[in-house]
Amino acid sequence: MTTPVTKIDPRYSDPAATAASWEQTREALAAAELFWVSTVRADGRPHVTPVVAVWAEDAVCFSTGTEEQKYLNLQANPHVVLTAGSARWDGGLDVVVEGEAVRITDNDALTRIAAAFTPKWDGRWQWEIGDGGFNQNGNLVAVFAVKPAKAFAHAKGDPFGATTHKF
Repeated sequence: MTTPVTKIDPRYSDPAATAASWEQTREALAAAELFWVSTVRADGRPHVTPVVAVWAEDAVCFSTGTEEQKYLNLQANPHVVLTAGSARWDGGLDVVVEGEAVRITDNDALTRIAAAFTPKWDGRWQWEIGDGGFNQNGNLVAVFAVKPAKAFAHAKGDPFGATTHKF
């Protein structure tokens, strides 16, 4: 992964704030247990839904059933926004990732992504690999990776700061 150009946005930041480093932002992505993925329906309406995801392969990786709305949306338009953070207004680091969701079908990559899921959530997400995706009770689950094109890190608290990472 290339190192992004990182800048603080003074319009939305306390004068004392400094830019969140890409390492801090990446660590927040790796630690997040829940993301919200925003896709676009075929008729142009937005669709937002929570997903469990992991940071693997230099990307945010998530899965979806092939009959789910987000899967259908991604077939028509792969551009997504993923958000992670906390609902608190006065602490933490919220992260927004913009990018293109690319379907992962390579078994070696799927194995590495599945391994990233295993230690999270008390080991509740155990994936089997098969047929170019994850297998869940005999059903194919598609896996997507979103490498950031742009990421935003919003530090909440004292001081508030808005950082942009462009790749």
